[in-house]
Amino acid sequence: MAEQRLFGVTGWKNSGKTTLVCEIVAELSRRGFRVSTLKHAHKTFDIDHEGRDSYRHREAGASEVAVISQNRWALVHELRQEPEPPLQDILEKLSPVDLVIIEGFKREPHPKIECRRVDARSHEEIAASDPSIVALATDHPVESTLRHFDINDISAIADFVLDHTGLRRKTMSEKAS
Repeated sequence: MAEQRLFGVTGWKNSGKTTLVCEIVAELSRRGFRVSTLKHAHKTFDIDHEGRDSYRHREAGASEVAVISQNRWALVHELRQEPEPPLQDILEKLSPVDLVIIEGFKREPHPKIECRRVDARSHEEIAASDPSIVALATDHPVESTLRHFDINDISAIADFVLDHTGLRRKTMSEKAS
């Protein structure tokens, strides 16, 4: 598989990561790009819920459970006692797209934009110790040598992501085709 183009969104809890990811995906999709996302979740995360048939399959001991409908499909892999897989292993399972937006994964070396909001749980600057952070998106003024965006300027952030990942901006005629 050809190497996927990656760009990350990172930040502390309540910094606006998920909102920014959704807005970037919507903007790039509107511009005609195929985008996938990958999100790091806390260990208590569960995509399935007690009482559902697929949950019962997992509880019975199934290593993987696939749920398929006419609208979507999902594959749930139980780690049991296995370690969390590396990011690259999961990326290899994704179908080819123009860009994969990664939420979280603070310690991984792909290029990232750091979200900072006044209401975030922490105000520690991740960029200070992470050279893979290439820009900031904030809801307040900050002093930094990094490229800085208002967290609500989605068009400018999307342009930056396209430029940084080497994706060519699409013209109106290319979007229509």
